[in-house]
Amino acid sequence: MNQTPLRLLIHGASGRMGQALLRLAAENTDTLQVVAAFTGRSPAQRVVDGVPHFAASELSGAPAFDVAIDFSLPEGFDPILSLCVERGAGLVSGTTGISQAQRATLDAAAAKIPLVWASNFSLGVAVLDELVERAAQALAGWDCDIVESHHTRKLDAPSGTALTLGAAAGRGGAQPHYASLRAGDIVGEHLVQFTGLGERIELVHRASNRDIFARGALFAAGQLAGRAAGSYRVRDLLAG
Repeated sequence: MNQTPLRLLIHGASGRMGQALLRLAAENTDTLQVVAAFTGRSPAQRVVDGVPHFAASELSGAPAFDVAIDFSLPEGFDPILSLCVERGAGLVSGTTGISQAQRATLDAAAAKIPLVWASNFSLGVAVLDELVERAAQALAGWDCDIVESHHTRKLDAPSGTALTLGAAAGRGGAQPHYASLRAGDIVGEHLVQFTGLGERIELVHRASNRDIFARGALFAAGQLAGRAAGSYRVRDLLAG
């Protein structure tokens, strides 16, 4: 039986993640169909590789879609969230820098639509998040240190992923400490270290290609479609 492709809306299509999403979705047309790509400015071409492109100001006229994937800017976050709620569509968002008020709106939207917001869509990091929480629970009283390394152009420190892993450690009862390194063109490395008397455990994730984040977002979109309303973590979606 042929499966109907998942209809995707890509919001923030001109950015690095948006471009990766368009490229990777085009390699999986049996299961994915990008029905619209939205950019901050008016597009130079209305159709690129068969995908209709629109300006963000035209968002209200978007064609029907099942899930929106949003990697934009905080000022573009509210309109795409509102559209998903209005259409009853799922939302996968990796937009960073959103305010506390926007987070509250996101939480309220989870009562109406299925959604996932994450600072990192790597499936490996999703597994690491669970391992960190479990280790913290089991190793009460051990020191917990998180060391993150990124390229020299990354300005925020600690990284959003480091803070997410720190939150996982905190849920397990640990009190994490952070260190940040900026060097060369490192895509992203995260080391979570638990140290006790005479022994140490290191949990590490290393990213060597940024496509992993786009692949993870596409995976999340596929898993989110058809689910009940709620706020999901990437790790919640790994079990299918």
